[in-house]
Amino acid sequence: MHQIITISGDPGSGKSTIAKELARKLSASGGKAKRIYVGEIRREIARQKGLTLAELNSYAENHPETDVDIDKQIAAKARQLAKKYPVIVEGRTQFYFIPESFKLYIKVSITEGAKRIWQQIQSQKAKSARNEGKINSLAQVKKSIKKRVASDKKRYQKYYGIDHTKKSHYDYVIDTTRITALQATNKILKKLKA
Repeated sequence: MHQIITISGDPGSGKSTIAKELARKLSASGGKAKRIYVGEIRREIARQKGLTLAELNSYAENHPETDVDIDKQIAAKARQLAKKYPVIVEGRTQFYFIPESFKLYIKVSITEGAKRIWQQIQSQKAKSARNEGKINSLAQVKKSIKKRVASDKKRYQKYYGIDHTKKSHYDYVIDTTRITALQATNKILKKLKA
């Protein structure tokens, strides 16, 4: 069985960039690493329902299947893939579903996280991919992040009895507020080797 790395963290912390970079570097040192991105799956479900991600999160507060079923399927898929490959699973609750994983939490200040997301959604392609709805300012991004984190916390407490932001759940917590995703990835790789 190959290693499974689960990545949780704050919006705008660089989780996706770090997950991609970890997959690339782990692939270079052996078998082709696989990445599973829960956010992308949830965004696609939102699109299919004609909702933004925020609207899906609100809907999910009373429809557990939009979280629970997906989380269970992802965990099963990760374990299946880990029979052949190293696996990186990017999803806020996967540390809970895959307790045997190396559990990462990536922090960022809300101001820096909002700046990164705002910068990213300036491109039409990224705006469409993120499915954030109509956001026209940095202040709106910040407000959206606060609402999203509150919804996530509410749902995960209700369905799983966990606070995903509690640092004691994780093997390694890294703050990317003042470092690049590449610097963070190198620190994580050192921690993995140790």
